[in-house]
Amino acid sequence: MEKGLFKKIVLSLAGLLVGLVIAVYLSAQLNPEAEAAAAFGGKNISVDGVPDDVVQAALKTYVPPGQLDEYYMFASGGHSGNVFVYGVPSMRRIRTIPVFTPESAVGYGWTTESKEMLGEWSWGDVHHPALSETKGDYDGRWLFVNDNANSRAARIDLDSFRTSQILDIPNIYGPHSAVFMTPNSEYFMLGSRFAGPIPYGTYSPIENLSKDYNCVLAAVAIDPNNGEMSVGWEVLMPPWSFDLSDAGKLDSEGWAFLTTYNTEEAYELLEVNASQREMDYVVALNWKMLEQAANEGKYKIVDGVKMIDPLDVPGSVYLVPAMKSPHGVDVTPDGKYFIANGKVAPVATVFSFEKFKECIDNKDFQGEERGFPVVNYEKVRVAEVPVGLGPLHTQFDGNGYAYTTLFIDSTIAKWSLDTFEVVDVTPVHYCPGHLCAAEGDTVSPDGKYLVSLNKLAKDKFLSVGPSHPESAQLIDLTTDKMKILMDVPTDPEPHFAQMIKADKITTWEVFEKDPSQPGAVYEKENARIERDGNNVTVYQMGFRSRYYPDHVEVNEGDHVTWYLTNTDFDEDITHGFGICLYDLNAEAQPGETIKFEFVADKAGVYPFYCTNFCSALHQEMQGWFIVKPKGL
Repeated sequence: MEKGLFKKIVLSLAGLLVGLVIAVYLSAQLNPEAEAAAAFGGKNISVDGVPDDVVQAALKTYVPPGQLDEYYMFASGGHSGNVFVYGVPSMRRIRTIPVFTPESAVGYGWTTESKEMLGEWSWGDVHHPALSETKGDYDGRWLFVNDNANSRAARIDLDSFRTSQILDIPNIYGPHSAVFMTPNSEYFMLGSRFAGPIPYGTYSPIENLSKDYNCVLAAVAIDPNNGEMSVGWEVLMPPWSFDLSDAGKLDSEGWAFLTTYNTEEAYELLEVNASQREMDYVVALNWKMLEQAANEGKYKIVDGVKMIDPLDVPGSVYLVPAMKSPHGVDVTPDGKYFIANGKVAPVATVFSFEKFKECIDNKDFQGEERGFPVVNYEKVRVAEVPVGLGPLHTQFDGNGYAYTTLFIDSTIAKWSLDTFEVVDVTPVHYCPGHLCAAEGDTVSPDGKYLVSLNKLAKDKFLSVGPSHPESAQLIDLTTDKMKILMDVPTDPEPHFAQMIKADKITTWEVFEKDPSQPGAVYEKENARIERDGNNVTVYQMGFRSRYYPDHVEVNEGDHVTWYLTNTDFDEDITHGFGICLYDLNAEAQPGETIKFEFVADKAGVYPFYCTNFCSALHQEMQGWFIVKPKGL
C-alpha cells in the first residue's frame, strides 16, 4: 500500500473516532443517563440477577466523572449541631458545615472568631434550615438554621459555605417551629416549643403554667445587603407548644402560620394530658400588621426586645381549628391553601386562605380562646385528605400535586391539589419525618426529585452496633408513580432539608489579598513575634511547605495571640495548624488569615504542624512551640 494512501486512511479513521467521541460527549451533556448507560455498554442494560428497574434507578442517580450534581440539598444535623450538604441526584454527602458545635476537621470552635460565635454553649440542636428568598424563590445567598436547645439562630453564607453569625434570641424557649422565611427574606420566624416565665431567669412553680408562663414568636430581621440578623420584634403568645410553621406567599403573603399542641396547657405527662381535646389550632398571624405595630411603638421592652401583646393589635392573630396535635403546616406554592398535618389523625386538612379571609371579613367565628377569635372550621376547611396514618409534613412538585409523609404507615402519599384525592402511595424505610422536594418550599417547585428523611433504618445498611443510622431515600417524581432511586445513611438525626438548584449558588474559591486585614502577613520578611509584657503576638505566614516563623518561644503564663496567613492562592490548598498536646487546631483557606488565642500554661517543647495534606513535602511543614518554665 502506498504511504500516502495509508496516511489518508489513518487520518480518516482518526477523524471518525474524534467525531464519535464528540458525539458521545455532547449526547452525555444533554442526557447524563445515556452516558451512564454507555459506560455499561449500551442503553438497554442487562445485569445478571439484577432487575431492570433497579438498573435504571441506578442510572438516574449516576453523575459521570467530570459532571456535577443538579441540586444542593441542605439537611439539618439535629443534635450534632451541624448542617449536612448533599448533591442530588447522586446523594453524595459533599460537606458538613459546623454551626453550633466545635468541629476539629476545620478548626471551628478554636479560632477567636468561631469561639466568640459559639459563646458559652458547646452543642446545639439544628432542626429546620431555610434558604433566603426573593419573590418567593430561593436566591442562593444565605441559609438560616435554628438551635432548638439554646434558643439561637445562625446564618451560613453560601458564597463560602461557612457559618458567619450566631444570634441569641431572648424570651424564647426552644424555637422548634423555626425557621420559616418570608417571601423576600424580610424576616424569618421562630416560635417557642416550650412555655416558660418571661424573661429568662424568672421563677414560678410549674403549677402556675397557665398563669405565669408564656410562649413567644420572634421575628428575626435580615439585612438585605449582608444577611446580618437582628431581633426585630416578638409576640407574646399563650403557653401552648408551637410546632412547625410556614409563611404565606403570593395570595397569602403577609401572613404566617404555626401549628400548636398542648392547648390544654398541661404541665405533666403530656402524652396523656395534652391529648384531651378533639382539636388544636393553626395560628394565623398577620405579620405585616404586627410589624406596623412595632414601628408605631405598640410594644413593651422585655429583656431588650420589643414585645407586642397581640391582643393590643386586634386582627393580628386568629385561630383555625385543626386535627389534634398537628405537626407541620405547609402553604401551597400559589399561597391559596395551607395544610395542617395532624400526626394522630389519618388525614391532612386543607384550608382555603380565601375562605379564611371571608370568615374574618364576615366575623364568622365559632368562639374565642385566650382572647383570639376562632374561625369557623366548617367554612375555612375545604378537604380532609385521607392520606394515611401519622401525617407529618407536606411538600409540592409544582405540577399540582402534594406529598405527605406518614410516620405510622411508613409511606409517602401523593395527592392532587385539584381533586384532593390520593393518587399514589409508596413505602419508605422507615417512619418518615420530614421530606424535601426540589425547590419544594418556593412559589415554583421543580417537580423532579423528592427526598424522604426517615427516622429509622433498621437493617437497611451494614450493622454498626445498637445505634443505627437514619436513612434518606431519593424518589423520582418525573413519572406518574413515585419510584425510589436510592437509599443513603445519614447521621442522627436529620429533621428538615431544603433543595436548591446548584446554579443559583455562586461560591468564591480563595480569599482576596488584603494587607489591611489585622494580622495578615504576605511576605516572609514581615513574619515576626512581638512581646508586650506577658502578651505575645505571633504573625505567621504559611505556604507550601513551610511556616515563617517555624519556631516560637514564649514564657510560661504568657497570653498568646497567634495569626496565621495562608499565602497559597491556589484553589483547594488549605493549611491546617495544630500544636501537639496543647489542644489547639485551626485551618486557613487559601489567602485567609485566622486568629486564635490561648495561655501558654504548660512548659516544655511542643511541635506544631500542618494538619491538612498540602504538598509532596507536607510532612516537612512543621515547627516547634517552646514554653520556657517560670523561674528560668
